[in-house]
Amino acid sequence: MIGEVLSGAAHPTASVFSRLISDAHSDSILRLNHYLPTCHPKIGFGEHTDPQILTLLRSNAVGGLQVSTEDGVWVPVSPYPDSAFCVNVGDVLQIMTNGRLRSVKHRAVVDSYGSRMSMAYFAAPPLDAKISCISLGPNEPQKPPLYKSFTWAEYKKAAYNLRLGDSRLNLFKNGAS
Repeated sequence: MIGEVLSGAAHPTASVFSRLISDAHSDSILRLNHYLPTCHPKIGFGEHTDPQILTLLRSNAVGGLQVSTEDGVWVPVSPYPDSAFCVNVGDVLQIMTNGRLRSVKHRAVVDSYGSRMSMAYFAAPPLDAKISCISLGPNEPQKPPLYKSFTWAEYKKAAYNLRLGDSRLNLFKNGAS
């Protein structure tokens, strides 16, 4: 489904994303989350960006997802109608689009309103996939790549050596040591 959404973007490079996600060796995962209500509001899953290409999220009618604005203010995302999905751009998509699409910092909070359940599909490439900036087409201005090329396995290794809220993208910026 995600491949069709990306391919339906009517963009000549959309099939690149579709091939990475639908590869037989894709590192994509599906995770089910259940946050029990509590009398003392707290963080259920700390602030982070998703490292994958993109995340497709569906939850019940209980709120809890928050996104951070550029100035660090946390904004609640209203619970979705029965058939809506939330799509988060992941770090890999930000790198592949050379920063045109941005991975957004978000978190899950728990409160007393009820149990929050969510299902997240993290669309990821195969471990040996080479990740780099791709051409966005002949009508798009070309600028120097903001990020170094790497494999998904190299990115995961770097990501899991950091704390959840640390920026992994900075490790792969051109000019970073």
